Amino acid sequence: MLYLLPPGFKDNGQHQYCPECAEIWGLLAYYPALKETVTIVYETIEHPRAGLVSQLGEGQWNCPTLILDSASPDGPGVKERAQIRYIHNARQIGQYWASLYGTAVPR
Repeated sequence: MLYLLPPGFKDNGQHQYCPECAEIWGLLAYYPALKETVTIVYETIEHPRAGLVSQLGEGQWNCPTLILDSASPDGPGVKERAQIRYIHNARQIGQYWASLYGTAVPR
């Protein structure tokens, strides 16, 4: 499961977007086959983000976060919490996908 903030949201009286989530959207646009490997879940800007908290526990709500299937191989940036393996950084998600699927490595 890939947890992202939506492409646009209201916060602090402004229409905003998350730069790290936009990096992942760009990667999914570059390599559309990646999108078929994940279920995308959009979280809200407000904390706590229920979907992430239900997976990783209280205080864990960074977007983007990629929750790995139990059969997924280990790789760059993989962390574990409550027996759930995940990556919670856009660049590390890109590095993981590159190691798994042969896509380009983020610079």
